[in-house]
Parts: sequence; structure tokens; C-alpha cells
Amino acid sequence: MSAIEIEGLHTYYGKSHILHGVSLSVAEGKLTTLLGRNGAGKTTTMRSVMNLTPPREGHVRVFGQETTRWPTFRIAAHGVGYVPEGRRIFPNLSVEENLKVPLERPGPWTIQRVYELFPRLEERKMNRGRQLSGGEQEMLSIARALLLNPRVLILDEPSQGLAPLIVREVFRIVSQMRDEGISILLVEQNVRMSLEVADHAYVLDDGAIVYDGPAAELAADEERIQSLAGATAEEWEEAPQQ
Repeated sequence: MSAIEIEGLHTYYGKSHILHGVSLSVAEGKLTTLLGRNGAGKTTTMRSVMNLTPPREGHVRVFGQETTRWPTFRIAAHGVGYVPEGRRIFPNLSVEENLKVPLERPGPWTIQRVYELFPRLEERKMNRGRQLSGGEQEMLSIARALLLNPRVLILDEPSQGLAPLIVREVFRIVSQMRDEGISILLVEQNVRMSLEVADHAYVLDDGAIVYDGPAAELAADEERIQSLAGATAEEWEEAPQQ
């Protein structure tokens, strides 16, 4: 069974047609990455999964259960953790207070366990959110989602705006979460790093899936990797297969 299965999503912002029949699947216990240039529709896809931007057509299933029309809080309660772009921590609360915001759900992830995964957060647990670096804020955002003890975690651009060394640390943590059995859907601009840790990859261009295959296969296709910054769907379809 797939952790998340998306079938034929069509999503609009007003009259603007953003997603054109997007279909993808996140296998249980695997790390799936969704890549694409700015404006391709990656964040809209995630918001459609969480019903924050409801699709007009198509289906979303989480662990086999149709969730397309569920309210967002019910999708989260079904085991989906969502770390949105922009981190959205509480700047005036301390690290520890931020971690106490989510309702506790039974499972292995506790505040103490989170501190073991993110020792930097324990060192700064009395600091307010606004006093943290960008990397520390991203870690706090991920830690807060883990305290919901999700079965699947959606991460939207976790490396955005971070220094290279911090990016590598964030990806190490993401890989560790996968190794502990959490299914992960990773939306990223950092193509090479994403493909290094992912099991499966999709590429979205202009609201449509233009690549669906093993991450290692895409990583070996240097021409396509370089074209990701601005390739059109037509160019992708015409690109030679490895």
C-alpha cells in the first residue's frame, strides 16, 4: 500500500489552472522527491494533498483511505505531518514552547527524542524562535511535525535559504527519519542533494509530471539535471532516455 497516492489532480487558483492531472505515489517507508523549477506547481501539489488548496478534480488517498475532501486537521490526525515552506515557527515563543504547541499523539517521538535528533535545539531550548538561525528554525519546524508522530511527512523546500553545511545536515536528518520507517515526500529545489537521498523521483513542469522513475536513474542523467532549472515539458519529452 502507498503512504500517499495522488491521482489526476486538477487544482486552480481562481481561474488559473495550476495542476493538470498530476498523479504520483509515495511508497511506504521510502523517500520520494518532487522536483521542478519555481512556479512548476510543487507547493500547490502539497497544499492539495493537505486540502489547503482543494483540487477541483482528482483523488488523494492516504494509506488507502480517500482523503480528498477531508478537512486539513483530519488529514493530519490520519498520520500526515506537513512542514510548509517558510518554517512558520512562533517567533516570540521559546524553542521548548514551540515544541509544546502540537497536541501529543502516541508514538516514539517525544520532546526528549527530538532533542536527541537535534542536539542544537536542546542547547537553545530557552531561546525564542526569532533568535534562531535559519537552519535552527528549519530543524524546529521539522521537530514540531515529528511530535505528531506522523506515518508520512511532507517537507516543502527544507533547504531554502540555508548555508551548504546546514543543508547537508538537514538532509542527513531527513534520511534518518526515512531509515526509522517514516514515509517522506520531499519537495525541493536542491536537485542533486534530493536525488542523493531519495528512492524515487518525480519532476513537475508547468503543472504536469514529466518524469517518474528511480532517483538514481535521474541522478545519472546530467543533461536532465542541468535542464531542471528551466526545461519545458516538451524539452523533457524529447530528451534522450538513459
